[in-house]
Amino acid sequence: MKALLQRVRGARVEVDGEVVGAIDQGLLVLVGVEPQDSEASADKLLHRLLNYRVFSDEVGKMNLSLKDVGGGLLLVSQFTLAADTQSGLRPSFSTAAPPAQGAALFDHLLALARAQHAPVASGRFGADMQVHLVNDEPVTFLLEV
Repeated sequence: MKALLQRVRGARVEVDGEVVGAIDQGLLVLVGVEPQDSEASADKLLHRLLNYRVFSDEVGKMNLSLKDVGGGLLLVSQFTLAADTQSGLRPSFSTAAPPAQGAALFDHLLALARAQHAPVASGRFGADMQVHLVNDEPVTFLLEV
């Protein structure tokens, strides 16, 4: 699994003009699923997302995790993260998981996140989503598990 995490001051996802998920300070995470991924991959990814130290402590050092600051987690499925971009001028999506597998693993990740953290919000798998965010500095990392 791949996750592009962005530290945000706020973020929301809209589908057909309706807000389907929103958070205040926290992490917006775009999640890409690949064919070799499993529930164990999702479990490991969630552990990293909740504990990855990307928030500043009192001296300005990135030393605090999402759990430490009690921030929101907004998960958005993003199959294009799994694209093969190694050659040519058009991405290939043959390296992305099939939609049924992607949906199942994203749903597993979301359910696990909701059981372990609050607040948690999400986009809608497979929908035409508009993602709005206010980056915090910006701080962006690509995690792969």
